[in-house]
Amino acid sequence: MIGFISSLFSRGEPAMSEAGPRDASAIATLHGVSFRRGWSEQEVEGLLLDRHVIAHRCLTGVKLAGFIMSRLVQDEAEILSVAVARRQQGRGHARRLLDLHLRRLAGLGVRTVFLEVDEHNAPALRLYQRAGFRQVSRRPNYYAGTGGQTAAALVLRRDLA
Repeated sequence: MIGFISSLFSRGEPAMSEAGPRDASAIATLHGVSFRRGWSEQEVEGLLLDRHVIAHRCLTGVKLAGFIMSRLVQDEAEILSVAVARRQQGRGHARRLLDLHLRRLAGLGVRTVFLEVDEHNAPALRLYQRAGFRQVSRRPNYYAGTGGQTAAALVLRRDLA
């Protein structure tokens, strides 16, 4: 009995795997609470059905804890979105998702990965810098902020080969 109860409260390793169309609803929900303009379930499903899009998910038990999604074009990829559920942040899920995703992209022949990130998103910037991404461009006034303020999008790049 004690073993059963402790298993309910244990923090086992999350399961990382490729995401598919069946994950569209959960990904759309997480995306919606993570970003100012969330994606609909239909938008997510369309992306997950696109043969040029690859996505990975992180599950804790049966709940989606995070995801990452990229679009591939020849030997380049653009990370479209990364999100980790608020209650799961700070546990290394984003780092593990990014590592898995980059390894998979490299295995598919991707040589260069790009992404855009809000200049004020310090946790994401730390994640990407630690993963070897470097800023290559800046798009001023790209993201809408609160009170009419805007933020720049930083364009980051990492070479895989």
